[in-house]
Amino acid sequence: MTPLDALIGGATSYLADAVLLGGEVVERVRIDIAADGTIAAVHRDAETAGERLPGLVVPGIANLHSHAFQRAMAGLAERAGPEGDNFWRWREVMYRFLAVLSPEDVQAIAAQLYVECLRNGYTSVAEFHYLHNQPDGTPYGDPAELCWRIAAAAEAAGIGLTLLPVLYRQGGFGGAAPTPGQQRFLLDPDAYQTLCQTMARHVKVGVAPHSLRAVAPDDLTRAVAFADTLGPDTPIHIHVAEQTGEVADCLAWSGARPVQWLFDHAPVGPRWCLVHATHIDDAERARLAASGAVAGLCQTTEANLGDGIFPLRSYLADGGRFGIGSDSNVCSSPIEELRWLEYVRRLETRARNVTETRQGASVAAGLLSRAAIGGAQALGRDAGEIAPGRSADLVVLDQDHPSLVGRHGMSLLDAWVFSGNASPVRHVMVRGTWVVRFGAHLRGREIEARFAHTMRRLADIL
Repeated sequence: MTPLDALIGGATSYLADAVLLGGEVVERVRIDIAADGTIAAVHRDAETAGERLPGLVVPGIANLHSHAFQRAMAGLAERAGPEGDNFWRWREVMYRFLAVLSPEDVQAIAAQLYVECLRNGYTSVAEFHYLHNQPDGTPYGDPAELCWRIAAAAEAAGIGLTLLPVLYRQGGFGGAAPTPGQQRFLLDPDAYQTLCQTMARHVKVGVAPHSLRAVAPDDLTRAVAFADTLGPDTPIHIHVAEQTGEVADCLAWSGARPVQWLFDHAPVGPRWCLVHATHIDDAERARLAASGAVAGLCQTTEANLGDGIFPLRSYLADGGRFGIGSDSNVCSSPIEELRWLEYVRRLETRARNVTETRQGASVAAGLLSRAAIGGAQALGRDAGEIAPGRSADLVVLDQDHPSLVGRHGMSLLDAWVFSGNASPVRHVMVRGTWVVRFGAHLRGREIEARFAHTMRRLADIL
């Protein structure tokens, strides 16, 4: 067996030059992979193994919040609008875009996105999937049609999937009627539960009430109770407090801020992911951190939409957990998300290295480790660390890549996060199977060809 054969999938033991273990870079580590795709053992100071992995091996990162179809509309909303151009105008562009998407388009776009995510170091994704119906709001013959398309795209790409079918019931706080652009999102609670149960027989499923503005209190309560029937560890994800307008509307409706209202009316805990939670006050921040829930931070999308700045430094000081997501998919790189988590706080404070308070500690290692663990928690995936029993989701960095060459130990992580734009990711393993080797995805060309066909078709009608 040659080393190339082993990388395609023949070997079950690997000798890594260096591995990120427990927040430190350790040299000469043997990683044994079990038949079920989990890590069987990790041996330090190893001398022998099946095959050598030159470079630095790090845990794969979970993308905890994605709307895959939006990958194809990147750039379509970047023309100056009237004074006060904002998220709500961007949303109208999205509605017009959705009106022309077919199931085949959805699958082709998602597969391309997932390939890009893998090549950049994401190994799993939580697809926050609210596209259910035909453009006029009529259900497909199979109500799970578009969920199947997402599952097929993830399988083709080889990425780990947590599917989050979204419950979307109303157009705003207080039961406002849905707009025409929201017809593709709408499901009644019974249809929603049937959809989730159908998909749960085939893929990992979580429950996702879209937001407090899109579901009534009774709908939220019923969705949380339904999650319990799927299993006590079923993930629950919800958009919350992304926009100042949302905060104002929630106050007008209930007299409480969104995160405050959510904690007062729902059993928020470790299986929850509060996506964005951008506009929270000190009391809400403390409750979120203490709950064990994960804050789902999507920095490049939040910047693109002009959302605002999450209070990350004080949240981390409270012991809060977070993960990262690509959200609108203007960016498919976890490194870009982590980089801008730090850079935005540098701009905010006019200081450097501000998300890490331990003197001499690597900022990159701290962000990477927290995001990997928090993301895995949010997806309900036993991953996020290179340790026995964890899913073998591994990313191998090329130490000879121009952005990393000459660096060693923690400096490799610092260079990966804070230098260059070309990806030094060499190989990617998901659940014990190699899906990227030597920087190329095993099915990348055929997936890209389908995506190109879709994009050209959309260009002709948009």
